[in-house]
Amino acid sequence: MSTIVIGLSLSFLLFLLAAGLTLIFGMLGVINFAHGALYMLGAYVCYQIVHWTGSFWIGLALAPLVVAALGAAMEVITLRPVYNRDHIYQLLLTFGFILVIEESVRLIWGLDYKQVPTPALFSQPIALFGSQIPSYRLFIIGFGALVSVLLFLLLDRSKLGMVIRAASSDSEMAQTLGVDVARVRTAVFALGSGLAALGGVVAAPLVPIELGMGFSVIIDCFVVVIIGGLGNIKGAIFAALLLGMARAAGFTYAPEWVELITFVLLIVTLLTRPSGLFSRKGRAA
Repeated sequence: MSTIVIGLSLSFLLFLLAAGLTLIFGMLGVINFAHGALYMLGAYVCYQIVHWTGSFWIGLALAPLVVAALGAAMEVITLRPVYNRDHIYQLLLTFGFILVIEESVRLIWGLDYKQVPTPALFSQPIALFGSQIPSYRLFIIGFGALVSVLLFLLLDRSKLGMVIRAASSDSEMAQTLGVDVARVRTAVFALGSGLAALGGVVAAPLVPIELGMGFSVIIDCFVVVIIGGLGNIKGAIFAALLLGMARAAGFTYAPEWVELITFVLLIVTLLTRPSGLFSRKGRAA
């Protein structure tokens, strides 16, 4: 039972990250290499807010907003001028964001790792089917599921989602119809950045907060996005569940094979369905 809970909590944590990454790519066509750095920044900002206020919940509410505002500024100042240029400019810019964010974190918080305590509400394990389950992991599952539902409703059932889809599929036509495409792009990049930070906040009580913590998780995040299909939010949910459960099972029964399992899933996807296992496109020719 504990393996299932760990797998589901890892899955929803991966989804929080992958959703932001795939949302930015689907709308802006930008593969944001700095997504892991934004995840790390979210964890550090949460740590600082908890240090000031003593409340994890205030950190959960405010840290994603702070990073989302930073993401909006990044998009307006640096990305917006290069949308019409070759994609290499966007890739280099997002790589530059990594360096700037990491150096800023080093200057502000130093090199020592930080920790955020588990919220008191979820500090005690829960007996479930004969196993002692960390209650905070159950919170991650419930919270991640809630965010996935809200994100689906926002993108598929709301007027804003309709505007985002219109601007994504044909920006010139949307602009002609009166949609402020530039503002929509900024909002999407801010939302994606906020989701990355949200992942960092949720992960903060589980892992040490340190420089470089985004590198390992961003690899898994890219695997989820590729398996689910670039720009496909629904695919990201299923791919995160697939990878999270596979890694949890691997850590339990064959820990030395975990990384191999991850990359085998990635290679099989690229060879058989390069557009993603859950995309609407068919098999590769």
